[in-house]
Amino acid sequence: MNREKVMDRDDACLMHTYARSPVVIERGEGMVARDASGKTYLDFTSGIGVNSLGFADPEWVRAVAGQAAMVQHTSNLYYTAPCGRLARRLCQRTGLDRVFFANSGAEANEGAIKCARKYSADHYGEGRSRVVSLANSFHGRTLATLTATGQDAFHHDFGPFPEDFVYVPAGDPDALAAAAGDGRTCAVLMELVQGEGGVVALDPDYVHQVAEFCAARDILLIVDEVQTGVGRTGTFLACENYHLKPDIVTLAKGLGGGLPIGAVVASEKAAAGMGPGSHGSTFGGNPVVCAGACVVVDRMDEAFLRNVQDQAAALWPALRALPHVVGVTGLGLMIGIQFEDGVRAADVRAACERRGLLVLTAKDRLRLLPPLILTRADAEKAVSILRKVLQGF
Repeated sequence: MNREKVMDRDDACLMHTYARSPVVIERGEGMVARDASGKTYLDFTSGIGVNSLGFADPEWVRAVAGQAAMVQHTSNLYYTAPCGRLARRLCQRTGLDRVFFANSGAEANEGAIKCARKYSADHYGEGRSRVVSLANSFHGRTLATLTATGQDAFHHDFGPFPEDFVYVPAGDPDALAAAAGDGRTCAVLMELVQGEGGVVALDPDYVHQVAEFCAARDILLIVDEVQTGVGRTGTFLACENYHLKPDIVTLAKGLGGGLPIGAVVASEKAAAGMGPGSHGSTFGGNPVVCAGACVVVDRMDEAFLRNVQDQAAALWPALRALPHVVGVTGLGLMIGIQFEDGVRAADVRAACERRGLLVLTAKDRLRLLPPLILTRADAEKAVSILRKVLQGF
């Protein structure tokens, strides 16, 4: 594969919506990616939290290829076995009752917002459509989910935006009461770890105050687990770390293991109003994607999740001990690294890439989202590369 030809073709034909690194990934196996020149990279990005089982997991590949050889798509006008199998697994793992399948996290959040507004309209009539989300949040790039995103940097030049979205600062229950206490709010939408906001975990006491506030007023609580869900934090849902059972959970990213999927997982109460014609997706519940996702969910047994917890417990102290590091944030294997003034996360990311370690950034922090198959040897190698990089700053 000719690296320059691939890059030139993309630059000529694609919209320039991504600031790409000059790396052409040709293949991968487990934790390791290989570029067009044969150089290998230890992957601590998972394709931004997507490749939960790493590259080319053999069981996942067999499931996807086998289903593609039988039926690749039918639309939701007909039944397919993988769709129902995955829905049942998600209901069992989350303790919720109904699933709607979409194709991305933004689509899942759109569906959750529609569920909440439909529930409110059915039970309270018009005038109760407000959605409250948190400052510093990120919920997607469609117009509704962009509006729900509490960061002005994402909003420029895309207005006018849908109405009835309000932001409140995380950790301030009085602000929530002021914004949502007038009887016009249908839902509170929040991430338990704000990923694009700098990998910041919410305070558990605040989360429980929000849940109690919502329950007392019949406001649906939606937890965006697009990035935190499916084992990323050491439990199947981050909600489990917070002892929280919301009305709706949204999933995507790691659920598909590398193929596009989103899921709105809801209580019977929240889902009851979503009858035929209320929502839809041509590709949602695609049997090929669902076959792969079933492998991912089944892999997340007690031993697998314990390894995620163990790897995180060992990795965090090693990261804190690195030069120029002043803080480590997040939960489980969703990690943000904060540096001293003068050390730019973007510069650290680029230097890591040159040394064969793929990492991400989130605001002013380095972000690590390794595949959940991480081993101690992988973690030690990543820390060694980071140490060498940071010693140069």
